[in-house]
Amino acid sequence: MLRIFALVITVVFQPLLMPALVYGLMLFAVPEATSIPEEFKLRIFYLVVLSTLLIPMVTIIGLRLSGMVKSLHMPTIKERTVPFIITCIYFVMTTYFLYQKSDLDEILWKGMAVISISVLILSVISFFWKMSAHMTGAGGLLAVVLVLGKNFPTFNELTPVLLGVFLCGVIASSRLYLNAHKPLEVYIGFFTGFLICWFGFSFIWG
Repeated sequence: MLRIFALVITVVFQPLLMPALVYGLMLFAVPEATSIPEEFKLRIFYLVVLSTLLIPMVTIIGLRLSGMVKSLHMPTIKERTVPFIITCIYFVMTTYFLYQKSDLDEILWKGMAVISISVLILSVISFFWKMSAHMTGAGGLLAVVLVLGKNFPTFNELTPVLLGVFLCGVIASSRLYLNAHKPLEVYIGFFTGFLICWFGFSFIWG
């Protein structure tokens, strides 16, 4: 039963979900965080979901079906290489596209640039060491919640922070329970994502 629960957590709160959650917070939970007109917010959100979640997911599933990846969980460093490189390409392309729309608000591409940097660093490290991608994403999400609370007084961050901390704990416990990572890989993944997003988004809204 615990294994099934851990697998569900791993699948539902996968790393590719985190950019969508970050932009959901920016666009809808904290409206003053961006000057994007209301009529464009939903389109931007759909774009982020499509380009950083759905398309990468379909691509990775395609790699699994073609045999290039033996498991969607990518338990070895070798299996991570191609999916991570492809994911980096999607994220960089999304950043470039949003840069073209910077007349709406520069936060669009700057926020995605910070996320892309964390993905690039994760990918480079993953060529040599199996750092937790799940915890990199979860750490980054928690950092964004804290930065939003620090810079926008109207955002009541207590509940989101508590949920974020709880989510990080559940994800970390699930990855360890499944023997997907060693504790150090989980801790380093968390702090890598957290620090990049803390300093990156603090600079953006500073």
